[in-house]
Amino acid sequence: MTVNVLYAGNPKLWSVYDVELRKALAKQHITANVSADVTPEDVDYIVYAPNGPLQDFTPYTRAKAVLGLWAGVEKVVGNPTLTQHYARMVDDGLTQGMTEWVTGHVLRHHLGMDQYIHRTDPIWHQPAPPLARDRTVAVLGLGALGAAAAQALRALDFKVCGWSRSQKNIAGIDCFSGDEGLRNVLSRAEIVVLLLPKTPATENILNAERLGWLPNGAVIINPGRGPLIDDGALLAALDSGQIGHATLDVFRVEPLPADDPYWAHPKVTVTPHIAADTRPASAARVIVENIRRGEAGEPLLHLVDREAGY
Repeated sequence: MTVNVLYAGNPKLWSVYDVELRKALAKQHITANVSADVTPEDVDYIVYAPNGPLQDFTPYTRAKAVLGLWAGVEKVVGNPTLTQHYARMVDDGLTQGMTEWVTGHVLRHHLGMDQYIHRTDPIWHQPAPPLARDRTVAVLGLGALGAAAAQALRALDFKVCGWSRSQKNIAGIDCFSGDEGLRNVLSRAEIVVLLLPKTPATENILNAERLGWLPNGAVIINPGRGPLIDDGALLAALDSGQIGHATLDVFRVEPLPADDPYWAHPKVTVTPHIAADTRPASAARVIVENIRRGEAGEPLLHLVDREAGY
């Protein structure tokens, strides 16, 4: 039997995914028709990204699952036409990319690299940064990406604490949950990494009050979701010195408008949503593993809980 797989991601990437999906399917010995143009009622699986052409899932009455190419799901869970199972992307390439980006920027701020990279004076000044074991880093969000980043930072000997909506248990990480747990984590964090999903409960989780809980001069690093931060409150905290610097990879509006105050602020680093990208080769293997599971009647990996929003 031939499985019909519809590619409904970014059309510019179709030629790449066509090759990688076929390779992964062959390795799993799955006979499949992979196309960006399949008659809706014949489709068994949809490989999907929100920046593709497909927005109405109603005609795909036979589809067993929609297999996402993105880790984020906020642009999907609210779609009333999506009644099929939806699996988000969790793959080692995406996780490693995020871990490397987070680790690099934590080390950058920990070591005070900017003062040397951007210096203009000829003064020979030799302040020694603290050791990682003397620096506390908080990771908000302990899912697949957050847990991996937290463990990588702990391996460098940082004191790492983490917070999540539901209590987690990760070796070497002080894990907290709930409102009091959040205050406990923020009150001691010199560097905060945001890796929470965007849900009604997490939007503006870093507001003016909670930014005030942080030690004076703390650093914010956000590769998670733009709406996790109250932008006005962050800019005010940067201007007052309560927050020493913010490195931001995600924003409420993307691309970030040219007149956005983040671009020109001296205490803000803007990166263009590059912390973790989906790599077609590794993503195709994850997609095909779920197709194999679906055809074998096994539970799919990384299914989204629509009520929870992730």
